[in-house]
Amino acid sequence: MVKRFRNEDDLKKEVQIFQKDAENLFIQKKEIKQLFVGCLWAEGPVYLRCKEILVWSDIPFNRMLYYDPKNDSSGVFRYPSNFSNGNSTDLEGNLISAEHGRRAISKTNEYGEVSIISNKYDEKKLNSPNDLITKSDGTIWFTDPQYGIKTNFEGYQSPSELGFNGVYMIENNGKTHLMTSDIEGPNGIAFSPDEKTLYVTDTGKSGMIYSFKVTKNKISNKKIFAKPRPGSPDGIKVDVNGNVFSSAWDGVQIFSPDGDLLAKIQLPEQRTANLCFGGTNYDQLYITSDKSLYSIKMKTFSKA
Repeated sequence: MVKRFRNEDDLKKEVQIFQKDAENLFIQKKEIKQLFVGCLWAEGPVYLRCKEILVWSDIPFNRMLYYDPKNDSSGVFRYPSNFSNGNSTDLEGNLISAEHGRRAISKTNEYGEVSIISNKYDEKKLNSPNDLITKSDGTIWFTDPQYGIKTNFEGYQSPSELGFNGVYMIENNGKTHLMTSDIEGPNGIAFSPDEKTLYVTDTGKSGMIYSFKVTKNKISNKKIFAKPRPGSPDGIKVDVNGNVFSSAWDGVQIFSPDGDLLAKIQLPEQRTANLCFGGTNYDQLYITSDKSLYSIKMKTFSKA
């Protein structure tokens, strides 16, 4: 049963435009489609170009699902999934996943073999990696709050060995570096198109999207970028023009590179968790929201 966070009267399926220029983000027919229903908590969508499918996590059910747009089919991609949460790809197109169960970042190669990339920092177990992204130099950046070890709902209840929540970078040699521990609940993570700015969402008390200046794989100058409401931001992505697409309780909220709210894609679910661009031209926006997977065709797009 889905937990109630919003009133039924507030549940809508529509696009709201707040700035006139935001019309340029969408094609004329703003059609939001529900592609799948039946998750307990849908998360971490990623488009796998090599297979031309969309894969996402259903964390409490300990499984990953797939959607094939070529024939409008769906099914189980992996079970058990080690309570995978966020998913992305590396520079070779391999699936990389943030796993609560093994408290690790894993990679799935072209043969379906799964290996651990990182599961420790300073000789201590990570908390429960949440989301991740690959930079153009091949480094993998990820968030590591404690949501997956607080209870047995999305992982295995365990104490934190680190005692803090962090944002990390995995070098190409496999070494894991702490970037910051200055965010209460680090969650979604994304780069600006030029990779000079790192965005991290906080699902802690602040409910903010923070931005950091990136210089030679070091971050500094933490600033408040935006404050999505209702609820708090979760997963985020950035389009080719630098607009930030953030999940929120009411759907997806789109912010300009300056942090101005441009538009909302409202969804009739209690909370929206994450999103990604996919399809041949990466102009199809896929959204995981509570029990469902949605999509909307966009005019804007993201890099592969």
